[in-house]
Amino acid sequence: MTPPPRRPRRRPRRPSRPPGRARLAVGSVALCAVTGLAVVLLQSPDRAGTPTPAAAEPAPPAPVPAVGPPDTPSPRAEQPASAASSAGGSPAGPATTTAPAAGGAADLGGCPVAPADSIWRTPVDRLPAAADSAALVAAIGTAKHLKADFGAGTWEGAPFGIPITAVPPGTPTARVAFDYAEESDRGPYPIPAYELYDAHPQGDGSWRAASGAVFDLRSNALRPTGRTSADAAGLPILPGLARYDEASGGTIDHALRITVPRSRKAALWPARHQAGSSTDAALPPMGLRLRLKAGVDVSGLPPQARAVAQALKTYGAIVADNGSAWYVSGTQDDRWDNTALARLGALTGADFEAVDVSALQLAPDSAAARHP
Repeated sequence: MTPPPRRPRRRPRRPSRPPGRARLAVGSVALCAVTGLAVVLLQSPDRAGTPTPAAAEPAPPAPVPAVGPPDTPSPRAEQPASAASSAGGSPAGPATTTAPAAGGAADLGGCPVAPADSIWRTPVDRLPAAADSAALVAAIGTAKHLKADFGAGTWEGAPFGIPITAVPPGTPTARVAFDYAEESDRGPYPIPAYELYDAHPQGDGSWRAASGAVFDLRSNALRPTGRTSADAAGLPILPGLARYDEASGGTIDHALRITVPRSRKAALWPARHQAGSSTDAALPPMGLRLRLKAGVDVSGLPPQARAVAQALKTYGAIVADNGSAWYVSGTQDDRWDNTALARLGALTGADFEAVDVSALQLAPDSAAARHP
């Protein structure tokens, strides 16, 4: 079964993005130093509608090598965006697959989604609420409902969520020209590995993208201040995705990625880039940590939804981009139960609070954190 139809919402776009331009966002990647595996995400923007149901309990396919060339990422701001296409790699189209079963919740195919001491993997359930929590939550929307912007099946032919593709060493690289070269990591890029934003294949085999970022899964190094990524906050997408393999085990042991309708022209650690047009202190900045309140009862939720809700209690969510209010990101995986995930909609903004994580920072240019 599928959840009831969602009201269409359009994802805000970065100021540089031309109106009506088709976009291909080739998502988050990082290299795992031990295995040489590149984890690739094809990022689709927030979507509304009814996902096409997947076949019942399909066996997860094996990782498929990606072939072809690409590149993309860049800054953004609160403007309505046209619907984006999400397709993989070259015209031949690399397949996106379910990643291999992980050895642990914060582990993916032998690679950690982030170092053990990363702010992504640091519990925030015992930290104080931010002094301005009420105003920040109100700006996002106290009456707005939480939404799992991921699940099984497709929506308008695109994956419902962000698929992960394992790309082996030796994948061909491609040249990428960037609109924001000063904010992008230099190539060449093994497409579709690494984070690319607004990427388009060119006739000569190269790619054109707004920006590009490369993340090392075993490092806490942050991007230089002021640099974006495929997310407005300049953060990797992979560590913030809810994955079926961890939820099915009952534990998601890291923070999740979340979007807000409007953001302040500011970035809080660990974010590196802002995406707002207003300095209004009541608006949430990029990097803001949000948390499901301890007193919210999630025991009645189905197991998959309960795992997501508990992660939001223990680890919270990091504001990573402008988009729909309270949309939480996860992988596209045909093993998700869309009906169960839809039950997260019983939670609203009033059930959340902003968290002050400033005491966890060890160094401004590192995502390493003190564990409270």
